[in-house]
Amino acid sequence: QVQLVESGGGLVQAGGSLRLSCAASGSIVSINAMGWYRQAPGKQRELVAVITKGGSTNYADSVKGRFTISRDNAKNTVYLQMNSLKPEDTAVYYCNADIWAIATMPMDYWGKGTLVTVSS
Repeated sequence: QVQLVESGGGLVQAGGSLRLSCAASGSIVSINAMGWYRQAPGKQRELVAVITKGGSTNYADSVKGRFTISRDNAKNTVYLQMNSLKPEDTAVYYCNADIWAIATMPMDYWGKGTLVTVSS
């Protein structure tokens, strides 16, 4: 069984930084794209950033220039470095990964989320 476990959320003042991590574990054969989504209170979940296995990245316009996604394929881990945080970045951040596990077809997995709160 595959699990995604996020860490690194918390409370930070506007202008500050946080680094989120998400580690995948289980009977993993291969991990394709990995990404971060977020959901603010009363809003739909939205894509923040995604990174392919080869390292190509894509970002939401609202975070370009402030957030950086990266991954360590040897550790099955994806990171999100968040700088110049704004109150509107406050949300629960979810890790997502397209994972091929033993005895299954590739499919999407989600973490349980980590809360990021940015105070003004």
